[in-house]
Amino acid sequence: QVQLVESGGGLVQAGGSMTLSCVISGNMQRGLMAMAWFRRAPGKEREFVAGITWNGGSTSYGDPVKGRFTMSRDNPKKTVELQMNSLKSEDTAIYYCARARGITATDAPSDYDLWGQGTQVAVTS
Repeated sequence: QVQLVESGGGLVQAGGSMTLSCVISGNMQRGLMAMAWFRRAPGKEREFVAGITWNGGSTSYGDPVKGRFTMSRDNPKKTVELQMNSLKSEDTAIYYCARARGITATDAPSDYDLWGQGTQVAVTS
């Protein structure tokens, strides 16, 4: 059974940086799929943060994080990462790693069929 396990969250000061990691464990019988990061802040809807195609050839980002966050993947190691720079208090949320149903990433949660348990990121001002 395939599972996604996030790590790397915690407390950081505004303006600081943090890297989140997601390990894809288990037998990936379906092969490589697009991956994405979503987040949910208190009292808000789940929000698309970043996505990456199955081979890492293309990435996409939500408007609030463009120019500050970078998503990458290492397929042999079955990991995806989210490098977050210039963090703001509004980046405070639970961050989720998700596997897409296809090879391209979208910003619609319904296009993802496997989710991690989430990792908390708290940015203090």
